[in-house]
Amino acid sequence: MTDIRILKDRRAGRITFTRPQALNALSHDMALAINAALRGWQDDTDVALVVIDAEGDRAFCSGGDVAAVYRAGLAGDHQLGRDFFRDEYRMNARIAEYPKPVVAFMQGFVMGGGVGVGGHASHRIVCDSTRIAMPEAGIGLIPDVGGSWLLGHAPGRIGEYLGLTSARMGPGDAIHAGFADTYLPAEEWPALIERLAETGDPACIKGQPRPEAPLENADLSVFGGRTVEDIMATLAAAGADDTLAPLRRNSPLSMAATLALVRAARGDRSIRESLAREYRFTYRATAESDFLEGVRAQIIDKDRNPVWAASSAEGKVRAMLDSLGDAELDWEDRA
Repeated sequence: MTDIRILKDRRAGRITFTRPQALNALSHDMALAINAALRGWQDDTDVALVVIDAEGDRAFCSGGDVAAVYRAGLAGDHQLGRDFFRDEYRMNARIAEYPKPVVAFMQGFVMGGGVGVGGHASHRIVCDSTRIAMPEAGIGLIPDVGGSWLLGHAPGRIGEYLGLTSARMGPGDAIHAGFADTYLPAEEWPALIERLAETGDPACIKGQPRPEAPLENADLSVFGGRTVEDIMATLAAAGADDTLAPLRRNSPLSMAATLALVRAARGDRSIRESLAREYRFTYRATAESDFLEGVRAQIIDKDRNPVWAASSAEGKVRAMLDSLGDAELDWEDRA
């Protein structure tokens, strides 16, 4: 397929996103291809490690390609989206649990679905251009692809802050928050990838000192508030308009669910628990949330003026995260 290149290069399995014109947005077919490649290499003794990278300077992967999910949901077909999210989450779990080293080189925008690929690798490399975010509340969704797991395990209240505001992290903050491991200027990446392919040994990864991490010393205690409304009221009273602004723009239901997901993930024993909980929301998203309106406003029409309609009441949040019964996320690959 033209959107992704998958091959074996000496001791490495290589996965490269090849649609820079679309900021390497992740499609359903791409997610299936990644999962299939990893499954095939798992017992391949020729493959010692996996390298995941991307063409272009602007983005490793800017998120999931949800246009098809939007069109299907608008037409009343909710299964297409459910299939996409299910298969994507299986791929995310495979990366997180992979028995061989997975090295991700993440430049430029790394958002949503891109975090689901690179953020769960065993060795996550960032550079000066890296900007990592989970901006799903802005399109009426939630930090999925295991995003709630990463946010829930970030220090202090960074998880709530990032999930509610959709704020972007540079390389220093990404390492501090647990979304990356190693800082290395991008001009040194080709030589490192060559060494990894030649040796199959991640011990050759040698980073440089982590850049400044503004979040490390930020007072985010306000994001410990019980509800989104409590957090917003405290920010308003403090005159923190810059921090408050994205909370006024994002979907109220998505933010309330995000708060619940991040806090629940702190008690999870594995990423699969977090993914399964996320799937309850995304399974229902095209039929019962602000997702279609958010995608219309931000991606399709690009008027940046969503009209949020879904309730953010606690009962609605509980309903969106309630068990799916027989439709709960399972882990059996079907492709």
